Amino acid sequence: MRTTKFANLLLFLGALVLLAPELAMAARIGDITENSVGEQALRFFTFADPALRYALAGALLLGLNCGLLGSFIVVRKMALLGDTLSHAVLPGIALGFLWSSTKDPLAILIGATVVGMIGVLVSHAITRTTRLKQDASLGIVLSSFYAVGICLIYYIQRMPGGNKTGIKSFLFGQASALGSDDIILMAVTTAITLLCIGLLGRALVTTSFDRGFAGAVGMPVQFLDRLLMLLTAFAIVVAMQAAGVVLVSALLVIPAATAYLLADRMPRMLTIAAIAGMISAAVGAFLSFLGNNLPTGPLIVVSAATMFLFAFLFAPQHGWLTRVWRRRSRWHKTQRENTLKSMYKVLEEREFVGDDIPVVEIAELRREPVDVISPQVAELAKHNLASLQDEGQTAYFTPEGYREACRIVRNHRLWELYLTKVADYAADHVHEDAEEIEHLLGADTVRQLERELAFPTADPHGKPIPNPDEPVALGAGPAKVDSDGYGRGM
Repeated sequence: MRTTKFANLLLFLGALVLLAPELAMAARIGDITENSVGEQALRFFTFADPALRYALAGALLLGLNCGLLGSFIVVRKMALLGDTLSHAVLPGIALGFLWSSTKDPLAILIGATVVGMIGVLVSHAITRTTRLKQDASLGIVLSSFYAVGICLIYYIQRMPGGNKTGIKSFLFGQASALGSDDIILMAVTTAITLLCIGLLGRALVTTSFDRGFAGAVGMPVQFLDRLLMLLTAFAIVVAMQAAGVVLVSALLVIPAATAYLLADRMPRMLTIAAIAGMISAAVGAFLSFLGNNLPTGPLIVVSAATMFLFAFLFAPQHGWLTRVWRRRSRWHKTQRENTLKSMYKVLEEREFVGDDIPVVEIAELRREPVDVISPQVAELAKHNLASLQDEGQTAYFTPEGYREACRIVRNHRLWELYLTKVADYAADHVHEDAEEIEHLLGADTVRQLERELAFPTADPHGKPIPNPDEPVALGAGPAKVDSDGYGRGM
């Protein structure tokens, strides 16, 4: 599997190297002018240029269509299939041109769709009749069909007038060449996609996540699979005029991948993917119009990739930097709770006589140097969980800190008791497990433990289980509790 993926990567990189000179010269929107950046930006927002209007409308339709269909492709883990389909339709584009002798959008759509479906069927046949896995069969179809398409395009270019046909724009993309017929075709295919999702959205979602369940309840799984492939083929063919064969698969995958990092529900993912696709299309068209001889298709993909980068780094749940920050915050929270627990144990060992807690006693309890414990106690003061005196050598609980210390000790001892009574652990084997679980128990879980254990008052070792709502008063021994639930010094 890794060998096949590596071969596909080499093939893709080789294609980029071979096509780089042509790609660099891909047409931009509008003619090269001597306008300043500000004047060119103002000219963009007036929408005065016909080529700009067609290119922008086509790009927006392209972003919407590819974003919606790409969502299903991503959740089905079929990104390589989308890439294969985008390359496999190239012979169909050439055959459609040869059939009509012109760059007729409808003829090209029919030819590309038929050949693309043939490519998918060939891939499935290879997988079913041989020992090869799907990624290998897709790699074979991608490379072979793409090679045939390249040969046909070069054959067309050698025909009389072949260099003026514009057929090569399907390789590299040429948004500036979009016309009214292309926009109409894009609008029709996008409308068909919206209609199918509106009517069959629930079934498409079900088959995307659980094919077995969908088949068990009578959903036409095979029909839905073929319909999705057909819609994807339509989207790819109409997108090639703007983005080209090499980049069109990126428009299917990147906006949907961005939405996948930002949403946990399929309807929301579809919405975000469509919006991300349209925004990246609009930004790419703007940058192409603003710059000097900048290609539109690659800029659309770069814009989409930039949006994905921000989602990859900063997504609320799945962003890399967000997860790093969350882990770091969790680690600091655990450190604070451990320090609060140690302070509580220092008071408990002297039966809550006095409310002062020398830092040196915390260090002795935890068997760590004082210079390691002092910053941890100072951190509690920053969060209003403790106060410091004697130049930081003596700590006192704040009411909030004492309540939090009681809560974490209660979690620890309840879990120890649960393991010994319910899970049949030995009493001397529960401490380490409770050290980890105590930081994860929520209020609902704690209440459930209390009910199952009949509201206990002591842990397996005979130590009392504190109640955060009625804690032991500080400074007056274990029996006294002040009217407000806290002792003096609070």
